[in-house]
Parts: sequence; structure tokens; C-alpha cells
Amino acid sequence: MLLRGFPFYFSIICCMVLLSCNEYQKVLKNEDIKPKYELAQSFYDSGDFKRANRLLEQIASKYIGKPQGERVMFFLANSYYELEDFNTAGYQFERFIKSYPQSDKTTEASFLGAKSYYKLSPNYSLDQTDTDKALLKLQNFINSYSESTYFKEANSMAQELTTKKERKAYEIVKQYNKLGEFNYDMLKSAVAASDNFVADFPGSIYREDALFLKVDALTYMALNSFERIQEERLTSAKTAYNAFIKQYPETKFEKETKALLKRIENGLENFTAELK
Repeated sequence: MLLRGFPFYFSIICCMVLLSCNEYQKVLKNEDIKPKYELAQSFYDSGDFKRANRLLEQIASKYIGKPQGERVMFFLANSYYELEDFNTAGYQFERFIKSYPQSDKTTEASFLGAKSYYKLSPNYSLDQTDTDKALLKLQNFINSYSESTYFKEANSMAQELTTKKERKAYEIVKQYNKLGEFNYDMLKSAVAASDNFVADFPGSIYREDALFLKVDALTYMALNSFERIQEERLTSAKTAYNAFIKQYPETKFEKETKALLKRIENGLENFTAELK
């Protein structure tokens, strides 16, 4: 029974789709903005953001200064967001806020604008220019709308992006230290990068890792130095070790740090023996 009726219902659905497409094409070519506005709103409300967007693009400039202008501009920006064109969405939300600063949609537009840039943030291993821009937008939102229902999500996104930048900076320390196996000068860069990391991200989850790499780099830099400066550098390595252990007495690098300390102390004992 159901199978016999299926072709009939399928035909009706196809006819409705064709009529909708014909209406869309007809209105798209029409110069009158009112039917475009009405059909765009219909598409937007039904979640057809692609067709809504195309119509809204055609009429947005013509509604500037009109009562519907605020609604059109917000729909246009949000349709770009829904279509995952986050570059354009971010720009359009900024335009909306500048054009309608007193709108009751300003908070939402500010949040979605910031979220658009958040969506553009790449993997930590790539250039983080977009991440910096997203963090700035999110921080502006957090500072301006602390009572907003979007506040918690904005904070979460900002923290995620901050952690991503920390990971990027930590990986630089790690890379310099690894390159130090083949290029002595890279160990100096590893130490400097570790110091910069701790200064820039004092509360980072990678802080312990970065400080351990500093001890590691200083130790191998000392052991591979000319004899005339080796004692001084071994002492510096031990100072860094002591500072590290004081901060992380139960470090996850216990085995590694003990091995480094043994090498440092063996090296220093050689100088003590020479003085006897």
C-alpha cells in the first residue's frame, strides 16, 4: 500500500522543488527588491542559507537607511557564517556593529564575528596571524560583554587559542634543542627560546617541559664547550637544574633530570680533582 503511493508523493515533492527553483530564479532576475527581501527571509528561516545569501547580497546596499536595513545586514553576515565563509562573515559582522551599534543584535554579532576569526585559526604548526586576530576579537568581546550568555564559550575559545600559541612557542624550544644535537649554536637558541617562553606564558601547561629543555640544553652546551669555559657553563647548568627541581620536585622528567645532574656533577668533579 505504502509502496504503491510512493511514486505519487515523490512526484509532488519534485513538483514543489521545481516550483521553488523557478520562483527563486524569477525573483533573482527581478529588479524589485521587495520580493527578494521576502523570499530571502523565507529561505533564511528554513535554513537555505545559500539561496538566502545570494538574494541578500543583491539587496543589502539598497536597504541602507531603511527600517529593514538592520535585519538584512545581520541576515547577510550570519548567512556567510552558516555557509562557513568565515572571512567574509567576520568582515560583515564588523560592518553590522559599526552601522548599528545600538542594535539588540550587537552582542550576538560581536560574538559571532569573533567566533568567525576563531574558526580561521590554523593548526599550531602553521603561521598564527589569524590566531592572534581571533584572540584580539575574543578578548574585546570578553571585556565588553562580561554578562553575556556567550561569555563562557568566548572564554573557552580564547583559552584554546592561547594554548595553541603556547604549543607553537614550546615546539620552537623543542626544535632548537633537537637541532642542537647537530649544531652547537642551536643550544643557545633553545635556552633563549625557553626563557622567552616562560616570560610570555608563565602559567602555561608546557612550562615544566620548556624549563626541562633549558636544563637539557645548558648541560649539553656545557659538556661540548671549550675546557676554559666548561666549568662556568656546568655551574650554570646545575643552577638551572636546582631551580627546576625546586619548582617541580616531583617532575615527570625525574629520570632524565637525574641523568643530567650526574653528568653535570661528573664534569664539575673533574675540575675539582685538577685543583688538588
